[in-house]
Amino acid sequence: MAGHAWIPNEYGNLGSLVETFLPWWGLTVPVLLALAAVRRSAAAGAAALLPAVVWCSLFGGTLMDKRSEGGDLTVVSHNVHDENPDPDGTARALAATGADLLALEELSPRTAPAYENALAGSYAYHSVQGTVGLWSKYPLRDVGPVAIMPWTRALRATADTPKGPVAVYAAHLASVRVHPESGFAASRRNESARKLADALRAEALPRVVVVGDLNGTTDDSALRPVTSGFRSAQEEAGNGFGLTWPAAFPAARIDQILLKGITPAAAWTLPPTRSDHLPVAAALRL
Repeated sequence: MAGHAWIPNEYGNLGSLVETFLPWWGLTVPVLLALAAVRRSAAAGAAALLPAVVWCSLFGGTLMDKRSEGGDLTVVSHNVHDENPDPDGTARALAATGADLLALEELSPRTAPAYENALAGSYAYHSVQGTVGLWSKYPLRDVGPVAIMPWTRALRATADTPKGPVAVYAAHLASVRVHPESGFAASRRNESARKLADALRAEALPRVVVVGDLNGTTDDSALRPVTSGFRSAQEEAGNGFGLTWPAAFPAARIDQILLKGITPAAAWTLPPTRSDHLPVAAALRL
């Protein structure tokens, strides 16, 4: 746990696999303590406390409630799942949050019109680019796709909020898979992350919001090109780990709200929809 950043990715992306589920390695502590109790070994029990201390140093602060009141801008992001059987119900649930900005990932030709129709009454401005969409209560300009993959899975827009312009990126990085022979297949995701990072480095506005399904956690060293220089809303203003996938039993937070030049006031996950991801939300101070 302490040296996760040094685990190499050359062989099956082992480092990324460990880092994706890094908090769960704390479960080794009660196992080691139980084995020490069975062996009646005080030395083994004392040794088992070392990973406990490491886990607490890494994640103890995550368990604290860091949410506060207020915020100038509320953002919601959700991978709605391209096979969602109830896009209308999902759209209504998301609109009920009152979010100022709503980003949706994994739209399809079948579901995109349903979301556009269901959200039209709540959001005056929106744009769908490929499989991602952005709905806003404030005017959007300079909207366009961001080339991270051969087909469009990311967009960039400027939201003209009452407190000035904010650059908004909504992205869905390439999926990852676990194969017995090849290990953690994340090469395509890593390449799409590098392309997104190139776009972010070229961004001229000082205030930037990056939302979406990054198919990886902020602990994953392979995503540093994107996460470096950005603040995680959940880590700085959340309550707990805010795990988002899979929705039935969340094991990892792969849906992110990242900020630059903006302070998070609060971050949280929303109740499940008919998607396999949980929605994420944050209140931001501009």
